[in-house]
Amino acid sequence: MDRPTIDHRGPEFARLAVEIFEGLRPVFGTEGPVIIFPSSGTGAWEAAIVNTLKPGDKVLMFETGQFASLWKKLAERLGLLVDFVPGDWRRGINPGVVEAKLTEDRQGAVKAVMVVHNETSTGVTSRIPQIRQAIDRARHGALFMVDTISSLASIDYRHAEWGVDVTVGCSQKGFMLPPGLGMNAISDKALAAAKQGGMPRSYWDWEDMLKNNASGFFPYTPATNLLYGLREALVMLREEGLPGVFARHARHAEATRRAVRGWGLEILCAEPTEYSNVLTAVMMPQGHDADAFRAAVLSRFDMSLGVGLAKLAGKVFRIGHVGDLNDLTLLATLAGVEMGLTVAGVPHRAGGTQEAMKFLCDRA
Repeated sequence: MDRPTIDHRGPEFARLAVEIFEGLRPVFGTEGPVIIFPSSGTGAWEAAIVNTLKPGDKVLMFETGQFASLWKKLAERLGLLVDFVPGDWRRGINPGVVEAKLTEDRQGAVKAVMVVHNETSTGVTSRIPQIRQAIDRARHGALFMVDTISSLASIDYRHAEWGVDVTVGCSQKGFMLPPGLGMNAISDKALAAAKQGGMPRSYWDWEDMLKNNASGFFPYTPATNLLYGLREALVMLREEGLPGVFARHARHAEATRRAVRGWGLEILCAEPTEYSNVLTAVMMPQGHDADAFRAAVLSRFDMSLGVGLAKLAGKVFRIGHVGDLNDLTLLATLAGVEMGLTVAGVPHRAGGTQEAMKFLCDRA
């Protein structure tokens, strides 16, 4: 990324952009278009909504954590009517509830089902194929929109095969980049909805982007240096192979969970089938504050652990095991957590890091 910014109207840039568009499709699991916005993931959320829906449309959403709640807030600000199914932040979306809700909607009032694949605030991964199957069993025509901001390029995801209409992604997790690129993978059904209406939009308009992207350009100034980084990230993912990337994340996630159990602490995610391979949220023992523990780790070992968000503030800390990570990096992280538990006076059993080390050595 540390190189001069080239002319984004010139032939070198066009070659760069075309290479990236082609390289992104396998990562999303689609042969259709993937649009890149100079934005955060929140911008990509907004693009998904304003291109396909209009104020007053009803959408179905699920309270799986802080980021699902933020998507709800965004949808409401844009004038959507949100049926928000409550949750306890320890479990993913129940496909049976999806089916029941849509089966009851005989008039087709629900225009979109909007879900978070991997909830970054909780370490819970919802089962996207089963949700698609639930929509199909209900024989409902709602658009299916999925936030993959913390799962894409880290956990298996298949936009086309799983029947997703809009996939929302971004640069700063599995693509191993700084924030600044928001992405939409789009189905033919979503494109048709955009042509039929949506909301007033300019910056977020898919049509303008697709028209310019066809020749390797953007309708406005792109984030060129981040695109340099994205091209290299795609090379790295191809070199390792996506199955290898997913297996590495699964291995590091299981090692982390074994460490947590070895310490005698509780994993926030209550359903083993929904454990996240991107991060693990760990519950603090009763009477101990997660933020005080995090502060002790940062002060003593210069290591930053994820904070508990919203209703989980002070109750959990989060260990990330995503992106450019290897065994030694993970073990150093887990050793820092274990030393931090001791320094902060948090009740625990010793040896969690050793449990992770044994697992990693046995499966080297």
